[in-house]
Amino acid sequence: MLDERKLKVLYAIINSYIISAEPIGSRTLSKHYDIGVSPATIRNEMSDLEELGLLNKPHSSAGRVPSDKAYRLYVDSLLNLNNISIDEEKKQKVKSILFSESQEVDQLLQTSARVLSEITNYTALVISPHLENSRIKHIQLLQVSSNQILLVIVNNSDIIKSTIFKVDSPTSSNQLNTISNFLNEKLNGLPLNKLKDVLNMGLLDELYEYKDLLNKVIPVLNESVYEAEDVELYYEGVARLLNYPEYKDINKAKTILSFIEDKDKVLEILLKENLGNEIQIVIGEENVYDQLKESSIVTATYSIDGKTIGKIGLLGPTRMDYYNLINTLRLFSVNISEILEMVFRK
Repeated sequence: MLDERKLKVLYAIINSYIISAEPIGSRTLSKHYDIGVSPATIRNEMSDLEELGLLNKPHSSAGRVPSDKAYRLYVDSLLNLNNISIDEEKKQKVKSILFSESQEVDQLLQTSARVLSEITNYTALVISPHLENSRIKHIQLLQVSSNQILLVIVNNSDIIKSTIFKVDSPTSSNQLNTISNFLNEKLNGLPLNKLKDVLNMGLLDELYEYKDLLNKVIPVLNESVYEAEDVELYYEGVARLLNYPEYKDINKAKTILSFIEDKDKVLEILLKENLGNEIQIVIGEENVYDQLKESSIVTATYSIDGKTIGKIGLLGPTRMDYYNLINTLRLFSVNISEILEMVFRK
């Protein structure tokens, strides 16, 4: 456990490095930060922090830079703060932008990624609602025309999926209601990722007189599972990374850019951790992939009715402005969640 003075010195170095990307020495710290002790004392504290693995000394500099371990200590303290509040005026401004440009879910997420990147100057990553583990709340079959049926599936977050499919012969409302009631009796409360198993367990035998229609309905229900498992990735501001000195080296730039282009790997990282974590920060060496060892990813979840269904995030160098990013991501998380609830309640 660090004493108050060591923490003061360490946090001053971190804040300085976040702004300047330049190693900082004891004399500069003493001049620009109110540490309250002499440069010599600061120098001794920096030496202790280096021995603890919290500071590194670049070969060509007399100054020090924070280590990944230091950033971890710093961000953990930020995540434990209760006074990182959401600015209501800023929240409403962002919400107005997102809502005015987003009539559909995919538009909302794409716009969120763009605006988030513009505000923070980092690469923004957003994944679409992850509905695989949601549960079926209601199924309804409705007649659209003599040979077209509308299948409506409502999950436990009140997200509606609807599909129109064709049938070979006319059906009555009574037939559709009978099948709807049968499906609700069998499938209500069932997780979507278990739907295929249940549909393959002989439902046709239990309602044999409607087998022709059920043969049309079951593939459509199965397709809804595939759609629920298919998660889209939206990202904006990839080129912004090149503004940071950490990526000025052409090889480092190629490495990080090629990684971002690999959507499967990016999705793997974003989906790997439990979606229930509100804010998550993975720093430098904590990343699984070597291409991200000098970068950090900060993510937040968004939800409907308190149920987490997706993630938004930011990618940048390890010296990201974590304090403001946590606040900004929480703001976007709240806004996306509120807009999604309005969209799905229409």
